[in-house]
Amino acid sequence: MRRGWILALGALALAGCDGGEAPAGNAGGAAGPALAAAGEGARPPAFARCATCHATVPGRNAIGPSLAGVFGAPAGHEPTYAYSRALRDSGLVWDARTLDAYLADPRGVVPGTKMAFAGVRSAEERAAIIAYLETL
Repeated sequence: MRRGWILALGALALAGCDGGEAPAGNAGGAAGPALAAAGEGARPPAFARCATCHATVPGRNAIGPSLAGVFGAPAGHEPTYAYSRALRDSGLVWDARTLDAYLADPRGVVPGTKMAFAGVRSAEERAAIIAYLETL
C-alpha cells in the first residue's frame, strides 16, 4: 500500500512539470540576466522547482494550484483548488513585493500555509520566477 501511495505522489508531482507553453512576455525588468538568458517568455531555470508542484495552464491544478494568472490576483484565487484557510484569509495580492517575500519564506509570510517549500534564497532567482509569473 505504501509503495502505491509513493508512486501516486511521484506521478502527481511529475504531472505539474508539464504546465504547457508559456506565452511571450517580459524577459527584462527585475529578473535581469536570469530570465533574459532563458529567452523571452521562456521559463527560467529557477522555475523548475515550482513546476514540480504547479502547472501554468489555467485550471490545471497539481499538488499546488495552477499559477496561470497569479500575478496581480488575490491569494487563493484559483476556484478549483483547496487552499489552506491561512492563505485564503491572508488578504495578500500577488504583486512583485508579496511574491518576493512569499517565495523567500512561504511559512514566514503565511503561517499555516500548506505549501511545503522552504523558499528560494537567491534574490535573482526569485526575480526571474516573478518576471515569468507576470507573463502567465
